[in-house]
Amino acid sequence: MKMDKLKQRLTENRPMVSISIRMPEDVVDELKRIAPLLGFTGYQSLMRTYIGQGLRADLERLEGGVQVSDFEKNQ
Repeated sequence: MKMDKLKQRLTENRPMVSISIRMPEDVVDELKRIAPLLGFTGYQSLMRTYIGQGLRADLERLEGGVQVSDFEKNQ
């Protein structure tokens, strides 16, 4: 991932959009159960984290470039 794109991703006040997604009830129940154990305020923030991690991994694999861990080391 390119450095400028990565800096944008790490900005806290990025615009958000509402989406709707159908998920199995048991998966949502498990997300709700483990979110507070992992320090999240709710299951939706945990889902965003999971999606973000997978997205960054795929972008890195497909595009190459700077990884989040590399950026954090240079701060």
